[in-house]
Amino acid sequence: MADVIANMSMSIDGFVADPQDGIDHLFGWFGNGDVEVPTAVEWATFKTSEASAKMLRDAMDNVGALITGRRLFNLTQGWGGAHPMGVPVFVVTHEEPADWPHPDAPFTFVTDGLESAVEQAKKVAGDKNVAVASTTIAQQCLDLGLLDGIQVDLIPVLLGDGVRFFGNLDKTITLTGPEVVEGTGVTHLSYRVTRGA
Repeated sequence: MADVIANMSMSIDGFVADPQDGIDHLFGWFGNGDVEVPTAVEWATFKTSEASAKMLRDAMDNVGALITGRRLFNLTQGWGGAHPMGVPVFVVTHEEPADWPHPDAPFTFVTDGLESAVEQAKKVAGDKNVAVASTTIAQQCLDLGLLDGIQVDLIPVLLGDGVRFFGNLDKTITLTGPEVVEGTGVTHLSYRVTRGA
């Protein structure tokens, strides 16, 4: 059965974007190496260190669906109807967009709650993982006991302020790990969520 895993690039002080939603200081590692990692879309080919490239290839091979929130969907303009992971995307929202210009894209707008989105994404993912690409959705998944793992691409920068990866949890969450992969300009950390703690 699919695991639900949240993954984001994060500053050492816990931010995944600056106060204006900027990610320039956090996403540099996607282009700071010489190993090409193609994605499902032409506009996003990464060039990373070999260690980061292996981690990215493994992640892309093992993700079968992605869940995001409406805020990130809006910020990215729906990735132009094609997310770089190349998998079906489930957007948790109160209301479907009236003017979505990509009706044939593999995007599902889930208006009946996060648990429904997770259930639908798991069904589509099959034996592969469900990625969570949203701070709010990741926090809600943790609060509801729906998250199995957290992957942090830790960047050696202090932003001082911005959007926190985990800033409003309802309870203390304990993790096992981490598994550590050292890339260039990034340390990849993988944790498992401890159940019942």
